[in-house]
Amino acid sequence: ADAPSNMAAPEAAAAAAPGVLGVLWLVSVTVSAGPWGAAAAAAAGGDETVKCEDLRVGQYFCKDPEINEATQEPVNCTNYTAHASCYPAPNITCKDFSGNETHFTGNEVGFFKTVPCRNVNGYSYRVAVALSLFLGWLGADRFYLGYPALGLLKFCTVGFCGIGSLIDFILISMQIVGPSDGTSYIIDYYGTRLTRLSITNETFRKTQKYP
Repeated sequence: ADAPSNMAAPEAAAAAAPGVLGVLWLVSVTVSAGPWGAAAAAAAGGDETVKCEDLRVGQYFCKDPEINEATQEPVNCTNYTAHASCYPAPNITCKDFSGNETHFTGNEVGFFKTVPCRNVNGYSYRVAVALSLFLGWLGADRFYLGYPALGLLKFCTVGFCGIGSLIDFILISMQIVGPSDGTSYIIDYYGTRLTRLSITNETFRKTQKYP
């Protein structure tokens, strides 16, 4: 009576083996695709070398861009954007701007960081303020900034009896009124500048990035 039961046990084990192997395969695939699998791959040395621009703060330093003495803006300013050279710290290995994996010593350029710059066209902030203060009642400030009609009107009305000259002096000093061509004033690179902040759908919906 015991012989049939003993013979049925191997047959049941053989029938259950494919199901067990399928479960083990599914678990191995899930682990390899999950965070544990990534950590295991990184520990095994299979992690890909990061790009230099993805380094954390403190793993690189960027030099200030070279400043044009005439414009007081970076010499390579194009479309309101300039580039500063960034150097990974010594003993850092990453992919540089050319895509080459490099072991840096601290003297090689790893990538270029974009910095904002302004478009200027020869209009000096100091000159505009001085003209508005001393010759604003003659409309010299408006002529200088490219508003000949308003300049002529101020000249004929003696600066709107002084009231228009005072208002223009305040607006120019606060950099609210600028050159007529839409460019910015020439101001010292580390001088006082007005930065206009605006809230749009893009800035409102922009997600925060945390390290």
